Amino acid sequence: MIMSEKSKQHVDSCRFCWMCHHICPIGNATGHERSTPRARALGISLVNRGAIDLPEIMDNIYECAGCGACVRDCVTGWDPVMFTKEVRLQAALEDKLPAYINTMVDHCLEAGNAYGKTALCEKLAGAIANHSAAADTLLFLGADARYMVCEQGYKAIKVLEKAGVSFTVLADEPASGAQLDYLIGAAEETKEQMQAAARVMNAYKTVVFYDPADAKIAKQTFGEYGIELDCKAVTYTSFLAELVRGGALKAEDKGKTVVFQDPFQLSRDLAETEEAREVVSAFATLHEMHLNRGETVWAGNILMAQYMPEVIKLVAERRIFNAKSLGESIIVTASVSEYAALKNADRNGVEILSLEDLILG
Repeated sequence: MIMSEKSKQHVDSCRFCWMCHHICPIGNATGHERSTPRARALGISLVNRGAIDLPEIMDNIYECAGCGACVRDCVTGWDPVMFTKEVRLQAALEDKLPAYINTMVDHCLEAGNAYGKTALCEKLAGAIANHSAAADTLLFLGADARYMVCEQGYKAIKVLEKAGVSFTVLADEPASGAQLDYLIGAAEETKEQMQAAARVMNAYKTVVFYDPADAKIAKQTFGEYGIELDCKAVTYTSFLAELVRGGALKAEDKGKTVVFQDPFQLSRDLAETEEAREVVSAFATLHEMHLNRGETVWAGNILMAQYMPEVIKLVAERRIFNAKSLGESIIVTASVSEYAALKNADRNGVEILSLEDLILG
């Protein structure tokens, strides 16, 4: 298998190291050694040495959420996410992707999302139509909010309306490239999708990214892939925080005590941790999860639930248990994908709210 020398070095350093063994949310949920970054590195090294074939490890390669907990926890600077993404790209180039991944890649290329969906729910479509006129600010909802949790996309629009913001929402919003980047990494198809999205975004002064996954791609990965974004790219959470500070979104105590679930894309990738807390604190009493901010524990997503639903359910339930063990009964999220995963789990009496639920409720 063709790999960069840098990735080979990281693989060989990780394959017998247990430093991040305890921190992987998938490994902790399954209890299987094969699900850990160390085991992934060992499998890749066996392929590199000709002991096994690449297809034998591909299911394991797609157990990685890319959440970066292992990278943050490694004091020696090794990066399992980097070499995992490189293997996915190589498998795509060699036509050795699992069938279920190929299907999602085809959906991304044909429909613009991994789910193969093209129709919006009626409620969201109506809300989008009300904001079809051109404005300086574009609200970019993302695939998960548009096609899988449309109620939250609708509420995201309603929050900005509540604050009196003038903004556009596109009926034919392009894919950001986030899903293809997860599935096959820095392939030409991924870069082309990102370039097409950037051309649309650059028609606006400000683009507000509702989904942290899209925000991470636009604010970080575009630049890594040489794609220029001329507009001001901001996260939905930071945009709301500015509205709260300026008084456009008026603080209102909802009488709730909550904990906040940090999306790793915000807290680890973009180093944004306080903006969402400003918003939550304007509407509720905020307590903290035991592992928060940069040390957050990923709570699952919609994309991986398409091919490993029971594992993602376990991941979400472990995070709910974290809150329950602290005596907390309400988790507030800023990721539509984690929101969906948590809502789909056995919540054991814990209520799951999005930022929008908290503000509008």
